Amino acid sequence: MKTRHLGKNGFEVSEIGLGTWQIGADWGKQFSTDKALDILNTAVQNGITFFDTADVYGNGQSESFIGEFLKQTNKDIKVATKFGRGGDVYPASYTKDAMRKAIEHSLDHLGVNALDLLQLHCIPTAEMQKGDVFNWLRDFKREGLIKTFGASVESIEEGLLCLEQEGIQSLQVIFNIFRQKLVNELLPQAEAKEVGIIVRLPLASGLLAGKFTKTTTFEKEDHRNYNKDGNAFNVGETFAGLPFEKGVELADVLKPLVPEGMTMVQLALRWILDHKAVSTIIPGASSPNQAQANVLASELPPLSKELHATLAEIYKSNVHEFIRGVY
Repeated sequence: MKTRHLGKNGFEVSEIGLGTWQIGADWGKQFSTDKALDILNTAVQNGITFFDTADVYGNGQSESFIGEFLKQTNKDIKVATKFGRGGDVYPASYTKDAMRKAIEHSLDHLGVNALDLLQLHCIPTAEMQKGDVFNWLRDFKREGLIKTFGASVESIEEGLLCLEQEGIQSLQVIFNIFRQKLVNELLPQAEAKEVGIIVRLPLASGLLAGKFTKTTTFEKEDHRNYNKDGNAFNVGETFAGLPFEKGVELADVLKPLVPEGMTMVQLALRWILDHKAVSTIIPGASSPNQAQANVLASELPPLSKELHATLAEIYKSNVHEFIRGVY
C-alpha cells in the first residue's frame, strides 16, 4: 500500500482508506460487532491506515465499532469523523456548544483523547458562509480536542468557499469516473493551497463495480432505494446523482475499456489515484473480501493517457447531462 500526505504538514494516509457508512447499518444491513471488526481488521492487515466515519452513521455505531477495534490493535490508524448532520443541529441550529458535545461523544465512542480530523458534514452553504463554524473548529483545535479539521462538501462552490478558510486541512468530495467536474477547478486549487482531498463514493454507490442490472433491487433501508431520486438528502450521494437505470447503461459502456488483468473496481479506483491532488479514497466495504480487494488499486500502474482521454470524453458526451443535484 502506497501512502500520501493529507494536506500541508498533514499526517500520512494510505492511498486507499475505508469508509464506514456501511458498517453503521445505514445501507439496509445490520452488522454484528464481530463482522464489523473483521472488516476493519482485514482492511488494516492489507495496509489501510485511514478510516472515515461520522457521528450519525448508525447513530454512533460506526464510531463505536472503530473505537473497539482501536483497543485491539497496535497499528497507527488515523480516524476522521464528522459533525453537522445530527437532528439536533441540521439544518439551522448550529452552536459552538452543540459542536463541543458532538466532539465529546465522538471522543467517547472512539476511545481517544483528541480527534485526528473533524470534518463539517455537508452542512448548508449558508452556515459555512457565516464563518462561525470554522472559528469554533479553530478554537477546539487550540484546546486540543481536535488535531485537524476539514469539510465534507457537496459542490464546487462549497469547496472553493472552504479553501479560503485559514487552517483547513482537507476537503472530502464526491469524485469518480461518472462525476469529473472537479478536475478543472476545485482539484487544482486544492493542490495549490496544499489542502488534502478525501474522495468518497468512488464507485458511485456500486455502479462502477459493473455488477448491477436494471432489475437489481436494494433493501428498504438502503439509501440506494429510498434516496435514489434524492428524497432523503442530496441525490448526488446516491449513484453520483445519476438515475439508476442510466447509470447501469453507462457502466456497461465502460466494461470493454477495462485493461486486461484489472477489474472494473480497480479501474475506477486507479482513475481517481491518477489525479495527484487526491490524498486518499474511502470506498466502503460490506465484507472483508471487499476491503481486501479495494487495496489492490494502490499497487497498479497509472492508466494510459489514451484511456484517461477516452473516459473524459465519455463523461463529457454521455454522462454529465444526466447528473442531478448540487454539483
